[in-house]
Amino acid sequence: MSDLERWIARERDHAAAMMLKSISPVNIVKTRPHFDQVIRPRPGAIVASPVLAAYDPEPDYFFHWYRDSAVVMDALRLLRRELPQADAMFQDYVRFSLHLANLDGRDVVPGWEARAAPDFRRFLRVNIASAHGEAIPAETRVNPDGTLDITDWPRPQHDGPALEALTLMRWGAEGEAADLLRRNLAFVLKHARNPCFDIWEEEFGLHAYTLRVSAAALEEGAAWLEARGDTAEAERCRVEAAVIEALLDDFWMEEQAHLRSRRVDGGAPEKLLDIAVILAANHAPVRGPRWAATLERLETLFDSIYAINRGRPLGRAPAMGRYAGDKYYSGGAYYFSTLGAAEFCYRNGQPDRGDAYLETVRAFTPESGDLSEQFDQNNGMQTSARHLAWSYAAFLTAVAARRAR
Repeated sequence: MSDLERWIARERDHAAAMMLKSISPVNIVKTRPHFDQVIRPRPGAIVASPVLAAYDPEPDYFFHWYRDSAVVMDALRLLRRELPQADAMFQDYVRFSLHLANLDGRDVVPGWEARAAPDFRRFLRVNIASAHGEAIPAETRVNPDGTLDITDWPRPQHDGPALEALTLMRWGAEGEAADLLRRNLAFVLKHARNPCFDIWEEEFGLHAYTLRVSAAALEEGAAWLEARGDTAEAERCRVEAAVIEALLDDFWMEEQAHLRSRRVDGGAPEKLLDIAVILAANHAPVRGPRWAATLERLETLFDSIYAINRGRPLGRAPAMGRYAGDKYYSGGAYYFSTLGAAEFCYRNGQPDRGDAYLETVRAFTPESGDLSEQFDQNNGMQTSARHLAWSYAAFLTAVAARRAR
């Protein structure tokens, strides 16, 4: 067994244990005194990070993001054989998700804004009463106690229901999970081509990531529906998936030789080359030269702009970020970006290249095995949210792809 394989075995155990801390964290109480909130998570909620922080200096990620939660639950599926409680955790997640459908901003007690500290009222959302019905699956995130997020956060976002649908089908959608799946497929069928915010919650428009996971959800959903005799709805899903795939064909930029990440009026041109495209190819598996060419361009980009990639030893790939000019925290390398590149390589028959990306992750992972959201592009130190559940999930899915190659 090589040094890398020994490290993978240790890190996999640690990643699994740490990811579990974000699932149903019912023993953690989160207070937001400036918003007069005390959050006690419900079973089935998944927080992006279990660390109690408040942007001093780490971000407050004690929210149930639809996207992150689906990614984490899909990674939990990989632990099913060795984790006896995994199926019960999945059922809790399903029930929590079904509960969210009943949220209604019109039920919020009048005058709720006055309970926030005066200096924080500018961060509150406006028109919370519009949050009901089909607006709820587009909410981006909710509190892990199953209440609405009261902050002025970018919404709507349409990737969550699609990712949740894919996760449900991979687990095996029966009973309550089947009911949730049907709701998600109906939402995706209706809203997939509507503009929304991207996965980084920064720009409003059409996004390759959201379109790809939506097309995959509808394609797989059509087969699931057809197997249950719902041929009419299956056909609607299949037709819409084909329309979305045709729309994605137009995202190819011939001169730049990569898939653009978005179509946004007045959007930042530097965001057109974005790791989100590669994450889409992993979360809703797809192959092809255009997707591979996009990774090549991303690798060249980050190899040239990050100091930690200069003079890297043979056998290590570049540490990967999100896009050029990223300003969030260090604006540097992300664990899930670098691990996403590794997973893509494994899925596309490039195991040595995948290992080179894992060697990079290994080089910037402390002895403890803990994974944050980012590691600084200049000095490699961890930054942003600690113990990011998505980082741990990305490690688990990458090494699973390595094992399956």
